[in-house]
Amino acid sequence: MTPEFRQKAIAVCDDKIAKKGPGVGLSFYAFFKNRNDDPLLLMQVARWWIETHQLDHFEKAVRIRDMIRADR
Repeated sequence: MTPEFRQKAIAVCDDKIAKKGPGVGLSFYAFFKNRNDDPLLLMQVARWWIETHQLDHFEKAVRIRDMIRADR
């Protein structure tokens, strides 16, 4: 993932946590618009989420934010 996308993903997680609390879950689709305007980035994030970390479809935003911050 690019540094810019990492910042955006952390911001999305922070926003969801602020609005719905630390138990809120999200999928990697939360980081993208409904329109697929960057298929390469979408696939890169999908691989990180599904192949690399074998995460469930919905994961706690806190966990995802911490993983991205730790550069895992």
